[in-house]
This record gives sequence, C-alpha cells and structure tokens, in this order.
Amino acid sequence: MTPTLTALLCLGLSVRPWTQVQAGSLPKPTIWAEPGSVILWGSPVTICCQGDLGAQEFRLDKEGITVPWYTQKPLEPGDKARFSITRMTETHAGRYRCYYLSPSGWSEHSDPLELVVTGSYRQPSLSALPSPVVTSGGNVTLLCGSWEGFRRFILTKEGEHRPFWTLNSQRQPRGGYQAWFPVGPVTPSHRWTFRCYGCYRDRPQVWSLPSEPLELLVPGVSGKPSLLSHEGPVVTIGQSLTLQCHSDIGYDRFALSKEGDPDLSQRPGWQPQAGLSQADFLLSPVGRSHGGRYRCYGGHNLSSEWSAPTDPLDILVAGWLRDTPSLSVLPNSTVASGENVTLLCNSRIQTDTFLLSKEGSAHLPLRLRSKFRAQRYQAEFSMSPVTSAHGGTYRCYSSQSTSPYLLSYPSDPLELLVSDYTVENLIQMSVAGLILVGLGVFLFEASHSQRRTHDAAGKWKLAPYDPLTVPGNGTGTFQKLLQDLVTTVHGTQPKANIWAEPSSMIPQGPLQLLVPGQLNDRHSFSVKLNSMVASAQCYSLENTFPNLLSHPSEPLKLLVSGIEHWVLREKWVDSRGMRMDFSKEIDPITTHLLRSASQNLSLKGLRPPNNLL
Repeated sequence: MTPTLTALLCLGLSVRPWTQVQAGSLPKPTIWAEPGSVILWGSPVTICCQGDLGAQEFRLDKEGITVPWYTQKPLEPGDKARFSITRMTETHAGRYRCYYLSPSGWSEHSDPLELVVTGSYRQPSLSALPSPVVTSGGNVTLLCGSWEGFRRFILTKEGEHRPFWTLNSQRQPRGGYQAWFPVGPVTPSHRWTFRCYGCYRDRPQVWSLPSEPLELLVPGVSGKPSLLSHEGPVVTIGQSLTLQCHSDIGYDRFALSKEGDPDLSQRPGWQPQAGLSQADFLLSPVGRSHGGRYRCYGGHNLSSEWSAPTDPLDILVAGWLRDTPSLSVLPNSTVASGENVTLLCNSRIQTDTFLLSKEGSAHLPLRLRSKFRAQRYQAEFSMSPVTSAHGGTYRCYSSQSTSPYLLSYPSDPLELLVSDYTVENLIQMSVAGLILVGLGVFLFEASHSQRRTHDAAGKWKLAPYDPLTVPGNGTGTFQKLLQDLVTTVHGTQPKANIWAEPSSMIPQGPLQLLVPGQLNDRHSFSVKLNSMVASAQCYSLENTFPNLLSHPSEPLKLLVSGIEHWVLREKWVDSRGMRMDFSKEIDPITTHLLRSASQNLSLKGLRPPNNLL
C-alpha cells in the first residue's frame, strides 16, 4: 500500500466522528435494550435506537470496534431502529452507542448503553448484617462475597431505575473476596429485594450468575402470627424439625428469621380452612446451626408490608456436648401433694448451666447455674409445694454459657408421681355412701324374700363377705372397703349338691366339678391341679338376690398325687346372661388325712341333670 493511501485511510478514520459532530445540529438519539441491559448467557436481546423523524439510516457502534457494529435502514420512514441479538454471549457484552443519518446530516451519538451478559461464573452469596429484619427508617449492610477471584461486585435492586451499584472487592485473610454495600434508610413503602454479581476488572460487562435474592423485611403493625414446634423446644441432632407459622389472618406468605442469622427464609402461605393461613418450615436434619431464637412474619403478595413479629421461639439442640448428666430426686419419686421436692442434676464434667425439661411440656426447660460440690457440678431444682401438675417424666441437660442453645445428651428419665389424697378421700367417701344406700335396699328386699322362702331352721345365717361370690373387679383402695361392708346370707335356698367328673380321685390333669342350680343355672368349675388334696363346697343362689345363698353342700374331697397346690376356678353363665370368673387357692392337708379321706371319696347315686354342661 502506498504512503498516500495509508494517509488517506488514517485521515478518514479520524475525521469521520469529527464530521458527524460538525454536522450535529440534529438531536442525539435515545438507546435502550429490551428486555433489559443485563441478559443471561444464551438469551435473546434487542437494542433499540430512536432518532428524529425522517431518519434514513441507523448505525450502532460498540466501544473498542472502529467500524459500525450494525447498520440498518428503516423499512419504512420513521424514527426508530431495532438491532436484534438472537443469542447473547460474551462477545456481545460491551458498551454501545447509536446515531442516525437524516437529509440534514449525521446526528450526535447517543448516551452509552452497557450491555451485560450474566452466567459466565459461579454465583456469589448475599447476606444482610446484622439481620435482614430492619426497623422502618433503619440502615443495613449487604455483604456480597465469593471464593472466586472477583475484583468487583455488583448489587442490583428489583424495580429500581438505577441499574446497579459497583464496589471493588477486598481479599479476606482466610481467602475469598467480599464487598459491603450500605443500604438505607429503608421504609415499608416498597419492597427491598436485592441480588449481587461478581466480575473481573478487565471484563466489567461479563458477570457471574446472580446470587439468591435477598429481601429486607420491614415489620409493620398488622396482626402477628404464632410460631410453634411440634417436636417441642428440645430436639436431638439428626432429628427432623418443623416450625409452623400460622395466623387467623389470610396471609399469602410467611418469613422465618433466626436471631443473629443473616439469612431469611420465605414460604408461601396456604389455608388449612377458611380464614386461617399457615406455612411449614422444615429444618432437617437438625444440626448445630439450628439452635437459636426464631420469629416469623406474615405478608401479602401485593404489598411490601409485613406483620408484627411473633413471640420468640427458642430451639435447643441436644446431643452436641459430650456429656450425660444424672438426675435424682429428694425425698422420693412418689410424694403427696403439698410436699417439698428437689430434683438434683449433676455431672463430673465441668459445665456452666443445667436445664430441667418435662416430657410433653411446650415450655422452655428450667435453667440454673451449676455449683461445684463434692467433686461434682450440680444444680438443685426445687418444687415447693408440689401439686398434681408437677407429676410427669423429667430429664436434665448440661450446657455452656458460650453456646446456650447447644445441650448435652439427656439424663435417664425420672418419673415423679404426685398423689392428691384429699381427692382420693372424697371419692372413697362418695363410693362408700353409695354402697351403704345399696345395702339398705338389699337388706330390705332380703327380709321380704325370707318370709316367702321355706327354711327348716327359720333363721338367717350371716357370714363375712367372700369376694368370690360377688361379680365385678373391686381393686385398689376400694377393695378392702367393700370387703368390710358387704355380707352374704346363707340358708335361704335348699342345700346344693356337688360332684366331680370323671372322678374325685384323678392324676394330674383337668377336672370338672358340676353343681345343679335352681333356675336352669349352669355351673362349671375347672380346677388347676396345684395341690395334693382339696375340699370343696358349693352353694346355689338366685340371680335376683345374688347375696342370698343356700345351705352348703356336703364337702367334696379331691385327691391328686405329686402336686403341691390347687387353685379352684369357677366360670358360669346363667339363664339371665350373668357372667362370673374367680379363683381361690385351697390349702393342702396332711398325709394322714389324705390316706383316711381317700377311703371315703365316693358319691354313689348322684348324677347331674340332663340340662347341665
């Protein structure tokens, strides 16, 4: 190439912008990008340039390129041109200006448009210090950081006209790079949602993936929700934990914050029933970081305002400290209401604090500072005076003041039983009164029944109460009371008969004793052979008056060899559907009586009726 041509080319390249400016009596065009100037890698974008009416040609320049990047002639007369990029890449990232040609000459260049591509590097993190919960009018610092070697960080805000803020990063002593963005004062009038990016200094339009969005929460005055843990305030490492935020206000979303944590969790609300809303926050598996104090807030999708915070909920994580304290009780684990009780928690390992929890309680465990006594660290939890509400199962834990939400392994459970004798006495007196009234009615009817019953002796024979003749299950405190009050009346029915099948002298095995009744009653006695010899008698009765018995039958002696004891059991069902089941141990007799009794064990001429089992 000749020197003359080279000089002309250089002159032309240097003169072209000058000639445009000299002719720049036209207004400079406006440039923008659709859908925006920050575009994800691989997505389409359109750069728009709008000039004066009658523009004949539009040109788009990219900084660093000496020739026009794009040239476009309007298909029809107008004042706008659209430069389309079908797939955004790092090559398209940069700074753009546009200008146009009209019959009166070239216009000035537009203001610069910075077109950014994102997604070229891994995303940084974004957090709020000291917390994403900020009071109205307060300030907060947003921290953007990454282990990548980013020399700059960019902070963007949703809905903000200003596109972004840029700060140079600082290298941290432990590695990584960070930048601190001051934000404030914040107000609840609009949402404060941010993202941050990282980039290198020599490629300022090539950004990383965006961080997770961070929304600052400005509490309002609307009705506060409630926060609870179904697992209780004490959970174990590895356990599943769900915190439920609910309200009787129909909130569309809920946010959960932890004191001292720069992150904020959000969940959409759902309605378990009309007028109620809730959200579940699953924290699983439980780890060291889950111990702390939580609050939640409710909000609406179409509003930037949040509710007032819930009451705080403390979550304690057990199983972190390598200690298992012991728990004991003084004076006893079973006490009467009104007494004084002390639960003693102690450990050989040095600890600052002991906590006492009650199984099933939603309240926080009691907390006491430890004292060093008798070569052990201990704390005494006093309950004075105890009531029935203190009864239950207790466990104790140890913890350190530097990590108050992290606990040791639990002690073995201790069950405290509290008896309210005043209540029991009232119950017993009431039952005794009812029994006395029933006995009065019973004796009155028995007197009239005696007059209608033929009895050779013409007298009643009163005998102490035998619990085997009364259906029911008298137990506990009332059994002796019933034994002292109830009597049976003998001699109001004819004498009963009793016999054994197949024989009264049998080897070890089952035996059936049969007794005829007065009103088609069917009696069957089964015997568990635990005695060498026994003697049995039977009575008959009417179900209408179960305490009016006949004369006793003749004794029936039963002999079984090689057995130490018998237990006599009876089960019967009468024509009225009454059921009874009892057992009674029968004392053995001496060998001499066995021998003499064995010679008389015969029930000749006695056969059971056909209607008996």
